[in-house]
Amino acid sequence: MAVHDNILQAIGGTPLVRLNRVVPEGAAEVWAKCDFMNPTGSLKDRIARHIIEQAERSGDLKPGGTIVENTSGNTGLGLAMVAAVKGYKCIFTMPDKMSQEKINMMKSFGAQVVVTPTDVPGDSADHYVNVAKRIASETPGAYYVNQYHSPLNIDAHYVSTGPEIWEQTGGTFDAIMGATGTGGTMSGVAKAIKERDASKQMIGVDILGSVHYHLFHTGTMPTPYVYAVEGIGEDIKCDAMDFTHIDDMVQVSDRDSFLMARRLVREEGIFCGGSSGSVVHAAVERAREMGEGKVIIAILCDSATRYISKHLNDAWMTDHGYLGSDVELGFVEDLLAAQGPVLTIGPTGTVGDVIALMRDRGVSQVPIVEPGKRPGLIVHEVDLLRSLQSGVVSMDTPARDVASPIAGLLYPKARVEELFHLFESDHAAIVVDADRLVGIISKIDLVEFLATRNRKGDRLA
Repeated sequence: MAVHDNILQAIGGTPLVRLNRVVPEGAAEVWAKCDFMNPTGSLKDRIARHIIEQAERSGDLKPGGTIVENTSGNTGLGLAMVAAVKGYKCIFTMPDKMSQEKINMMKSFGAQVVVTPTDVPGDSADHYVNVAKRIASETPGAYYVNQYHSPLNIDAHYVSTGPEIWEQTGGTFDAIMGATGTGGTMSGVAKAIKERDASKQMIGVDILGSVHYHLFHTGTMPTPYVYAVEGIGEDIKCDAMDFTHIDDMVQVSDRDSFLMARRLVREEGIFCGGSSGSVVHAAVERAREMGEGKVIIAILCDSATRYISKHLNDAWMTDHGYLGSDVELGFVEDLLAAQGPVLTIGPTGTVGDVIALMRDRGVSQVPIVEPGKRPGLIVHEVDLLRSLQSGVVSMDTPARDVASPIAGLLYPKARVEELFHLFESDHAAIVVDADRLVGIISKIDLVEFLATRNRKGDRLA
């Protein structure tokens, strides 16, 4: 019989399992890559072993050293396991929204855990990434893993996860979908698969409130906001998120993620976390579109063992509004149903064109649309006011010279509740479906939608 020399040799080789009850009839097959079956319960074991072994080879990590990293928990657990086997100390920083189970598990390996506030901007000294950097700079013999920006993060999945999926399937699949947290998983897997067959679709899954979806589709940074699912998404731009080999990015809400994760446990017997729910929810939606005869591989990120007190707890789900009728406001596409065609201008449009459109059609914002591309700029009334006040703008000035980057981007299947977050930082929500602009939602549009529901006696709470 085969006997591993240590637990690190047990990393990888996780199974593929066909999903049955959560996938509707007539849809493509969805095969779950159960990477939560790695030793500490997540796919992050792969990068933990790879990065530490590379750091040892390069001499960046020496015997008796201290591993320091910012983590949502799973990378910390993988690194803590590696440190236990190899005899290193470790210090991890993590946001306070993460589960107590993760903190306790890391401590059980002997790690020191520093908890930081979640709702702070990425450039704050209190942000968990910046706290980790400070600790690393102040600790003698420290090695800062830097998973968010390290090419080794991508490389771990390029040499491990991607080739493993190919070998298990012989290439008999049509798409791979995975969560984008640091971005390393999908970046590395996509690179490995595209080298073998460029026709395979590589689709990243992001959480509403994160920046990856917006960055992929517009190239600009949106204003992030706090979301509840752990291990997916980010509020900063990560160098480990390489879009080169990614074909598409989709978004999923907290609620849809948690509900699907619960279904996976109860209907498929797959004990996985909330980010796995994000991936499978998105995969099922794409499976409906692709239809029978196709296969989607969904990479399941981590185990539900660290979420017993969160999305698997009915009281927690109810307290946070994910169970019960108080969250049933519907989808963004429901709100768009009563709207007419979107009013836009082309890339050569002028300030005069925008003013005429706003005056004649009663709109307060106009996107600038270039054929075949998603809108990246929008002119708000306040943009015109500020520019005209300066005295250097005329009616013939190109509209793009006074426009603002689009910050509020959603997709039609987003929950209406997500609009409340966007409206806190942006003038309007821009709704896109693939490469097509399908609608613009302003605050008054949402007010009218909710008022209409009240008049009809629809349930809002």
